[in-house]
Amino acid sequence: MLVRGRPCQSLTLLNSFQVLDTKDLQIFKVTANGQDAKFAFGEKHSFKGTPLKITLPFEMRRGQEAIIEISFESSPKSSALQWFTPEQTSGKKHPFLFSQCQANHCRAILPCQDTPAVKLTYYAEISVPKELVALMSAGRDGEMPDPEDSSRKIYRFSQNVIHSVLTGIFIFNRKIGPRTLVWAEKELVDKSAYEFAETEAMLQTAEDLAGPYVWGQYDLLVLPPSFPYGGMENPCLTFVTPTLLVSVTVVIAHEISHSWTGNLVTNKTWEHFWLNEGHTVYLERRIGGRLFGEQFRHFKALGGWRELQNTINAVGENNPISNLVPNLNEIDPDVAYSSVPYEKGFALLFHLEQLLGGPDVFMGFLKAYIQQFAYKSIVTDDWKKFLYSYFKDKVDILDKVDWKSWLHAPGMPPVKPTYDMTLTNACVALSQRWIQAKESDLGSFSSADLKGISSHQLIEFLALLLVEAPLPLSHVKRMQQVYDFNAISNSEIRFRWLRLCIQSKWEEAIPLALKMATEQGRMKFTRPLFRDLYNFDKSRDLAVKTFLEHRACMHPVTSMLVGRDLDQWQAY
Repeated sequence: MLVRGRPCQSLTLLNSFQVLDTKDLQIFKVTANGQDAKFAFGEKHSFKGTPLKITLPFEMRRGQEAIIEISFESSPKSSALQWFTPEQTSGKKHPFLFSQCQANHCRAILPCQDTPAVKLTYYAEISVPKELVALMSAGRDGEMPDPEDSSRKIYRFSQNVIHSVLTGIFIFNRKIGPRTLVWAEKELVDKSAYEFAETEAMLQTAEDLAGPYVWGQYDLLVLPPSFPYGGMENPCLTFVTPTLLVSVTVVIAHEISHSWTGNLVTNKTWEHFWLNEGHTVYLERRIGGRLFGEQFRHFKALGGWRELQNTINAVGENNPISNLVPNLNEIDPDVAYSSVPYEKGFALLFHLEQLLGGPDVFMGFLKAYIQQFAYKSIVTDDWKKFLYSYFKDKVDILDKVDWKSWLHAPGMPPVKPTYDMTLTNACVALSQRWIQAKESDLGSFSSADLKGISSHQLIEFLALLLVEAPLPLSHVKRMQQVYDFNAISNSEIRFRWLRLCIQSKWEEAIPLALKMATEQGRMKFTRPLFRDLYNFDKSRDLAVKTFLEHRACMHPVTSMLVGRDLDQWQAY
């Protein structure tokens, strides 16, 4: 199972050589303007791969272009690709492949300049067995029989808007809007179409807030359960996890928002990842506020603050990885990945909104920011200079912001924004009842406690309990008796409930937690569940054993990170 290719790059060079990123690739031949070119690999790096140096067969003049053509082959163990046999899919009939290139895995598919600092357009042709479908982060540009193999067909793709990510994968679709198809395996496509029916309404709301959608098509692809993220904002084709099909979630609003903050305006290096994620969370919550009310926006914002607290508690309040702008020198961005750029970044923007005149005033800045840096890759200093320029009449306010602590200090932010507590109060009250309850009080709880409580509020109730000391086992058992959380299929609720059970050392929850940790591969769920199981003496050995049994079916990044969490370095 390999990816073979012959990418062409038209480059303007100042030197007679070009260095490209690769990882576990075989290179067979390189030409420049049709002439054979010499090439050699540099020293292999632990996570960055191996540089490929191409020496041109002629001298380059300033401004001259050269077309470099490379024949190559990927590795069956490529960190960017996950291959599925027919037995591993829902339909059990056809194989399946998807790619995941963030943060630095595109180099494991093809030789390239694998950095968000470099944006590109591309044209591609993919040959697949004719019973399959190929998709990419680009406009579909037709299909034709493969002239070299009658059992295959070729799909063409063209992406004319510059961006930083390349993807490719392989299904059925349903139209759910004027510019949206949902793609999924046959067994999931109708359910997916129903769940994501509001996509166009979210797109229109985002356009009203942030400006025109420049990518044309906005399709959704529901991937197998092992997909490691909730969603991935590939232009024209957002990848989503099937765990969203049983969750009340705003992930789609988040991925839509990335069409402006992430794909259109991009962080230049991974140290400035918060520019992508903090602004995207801010825009996502503005969309939620438009659709469901301002109280809902504040409710989700406060929930994000809790998630940030959980992350800081997990990594340590002095861990430099919790800096909003961390130093990632010789640190794998996958290892550094957490909720910090999302929620600490959002908290800074929410704080600035409250300082500078409210949501409408700050949205004016965000829209201008997107226009200013569209199609570019930037760093935090670029953002900050533009902030000061846009609010030039409020420099005295901006100068009072503790920028050093916000951007370059670990732990929680120096200031907590103000939140509307209307929707949160019920969650706080119920969580405090359980935290303060004595054994004699447990009979006072009943299913009526949840009357009028939304799924979003249930998630927040459990999140509030998780930032406190573990509940006594008797409390958790009583909670199951009266609320029957084990019967709930919503992934966000189930995940937090099972963490609560394991942290309270309920042995009966061990098989349930292991099942959730292995039947899907979303790192948001899988890593904390495995960590909790590893930290529980009654389930530690079983957690390691289960991981080793399932790691071959995990996404390569998930497998690597869970292995680190469980101290299974020998697995790599």
